[in-house]
Amino acid sequence: MSTVTTPAGRMAALARAELTLFGRSKATLVSALFVPLVVPFSVRTAFPESDLKDAGTTLGLVMLNAAIGFSLLFAVYAALVGVFTARREELVLKRLRTGELRDAEILAGAATPAVVTGLAQCLLLVALCTALLDIPAPKAVYLTVVGLLLGLVMCAALAAVTATLSRTAESAQVTTLPLLFASMLGSGIAVPLEVLPDRMASVLELLPLTPVMKLVGGGWSGDLSAGEALGSMALAVAWTVLAVFAVRRWFRWEPRH
Repeated sequence: MSTVTTPAGRMAALARAELTLFGRSKATLVSALFVPLVVPFSVRTAFPESDLKDAGTTLGLVMLNAAIGFSLLFAVYAALVGVFTARREELVLKRLRTGELRDAEILAGAATPAVVTGLAQCLLLVALCTALLDIPAPKAVYLTVVGLLLGLVMCAALAAVTATLSRTAESAQVTTLPLLFASMLGSGIAVPLEVLPDRMASVLELLPLTPVMKLVGGGWSGDLSAGEALGSMALAVAWTVLAVFAVRRWFRWEPRH
């Protein structure tokens, strides 16, 4: 007697198996769990509070943005590049395609543990930053929620794209560096865009993670106009759609030789 399965059930089963493997990788756990918790606090001494005040922001908001940004980059993006690459090289993805799972279900199921971890970590960091840095309640919480959700989906899609360029799990640590450094320095994560020259900031606003961080920070400060919010959402969606298209077109399911 055959058992009827559903897409949700198949992805849940794959996510449970992936979670077990996720917990066995010490390198992935350190990168995904501890780095985002520690690194954001390094920006505390990087910018004098007087400079941030002149730029129209506060140290608390800068650290909050950094905490969420680092979680998206390390707990989701960097972790998933390693996961996708390792599973491909181990022929796991190839074997999964011979069963009932569809391509989108395989990628979504494999990404679920990292995405859930990133979401939980962001919520924890928000609670810690709010309690320790005396940050007021967000003025437009829906913008922060939308920005965070868009960031989670985008980072998962970008991770799959980067995995196509990674020959081995070890090389994945190198192929992630361009986006990591570009986002940390140019998307308002480690360096607030408010302290940069206007012309440079306008160019950096086109980076993938910049609209996400603008929505997160704007939701807290309330300084983001409706037009700016819609523009940031549109840009984030455009990057996500572009990444999904690239995955559908070029993602590799078998080991690279």
